[in-house]
Amino acid sequence: MPPARKRARSYDPDRTRAAVLAQFGHVREAVRGLTPEQLALPTRLGAWTVRELVAHLGMALTAVHRALDQPAPPARTVAVTEWPFATAAYSGAIDTFTRGLVADHPDLGAYLDGIDESLRVLLAEHPGGRLLETNAGALPLDDYLVTRTVELVVHTDDLNAALAGLRTPYDRHALAAATRLLADALAVKAPGASTEVRVPPYAVVQCVEGPRHTRGTPPSVVETDPLTWVRLAAGRVSWAEALAEAKVSASGERADIGGLLPLMS
Repeated sequence: MPPARKRARSYDPDRTRAAVLAQFGHVREAVRGLTPEQLALPTRLGAWTVRELVAHLGMALTAVHRALDQPAPPARTVAVTEWPFATAAYSGAIDTFTRGLVADHPDLGAYLDGIDESLRVLLAEHPGGRLLETNAGALPLDDYLVTRTVELVVHTDDLNAALAGLRTPYDRHALAAATRLLADALAVKAPGASTEVRVPPYAVVQCVEGPRHTRGTPPSVVETDPLTWVRLAAGRVSWAEALAEAKVSASGERADIGGLLPLMS
């Protein structure tokens, strides 16, 4: 188990870019086989059907296109760990935009293929330090791509949940980046060192004010697997549900982090 995070995490830019493209490739492959009946099925995202969900998966990457079309902001304004907290404020606008995409792109397979081709061109043309204006604030392109792994992993999981029997794979590096970003966001939301949150094999963070441990087992420990952590952080499963299903273990007086979740919704 690696040591808990105490400093800002860095992400390998080449690995992140490859992870985004790989996870999107898994989605594209899954969508090619969907029937009109499957596209009309409900999802756990309110009134969205699978069709809206697929369109939104494309939108998660066209956000990169739109940001690169705008002038670069003068300076970075936020850390990437602030991004999860900005998502809920734009849910209404995202819903409207997504429904417009469905109307404009009846052939979702061709829509996703076009996004993949254009994104590869853009990533080859722009350096990772190029600043983008995002909903959270100004971020370098490389950091913004880390947020795309969260979008892709969360919504791939939504797609699998909506379609019984479908098991769209999770790229290992995309899942790792998403897990780490959301774990680090928890540490930002609840700074401290009384609770250690472990998500093996990808992340360990310390959080929550209280007694600090200096050696041995921390006073409070939470442990879960990467997909359960992503679901908790994104509000797809509640803390109580995860505990009841033995998907998470929690020990110590400050191990109940349910009040801190979800981090995004």
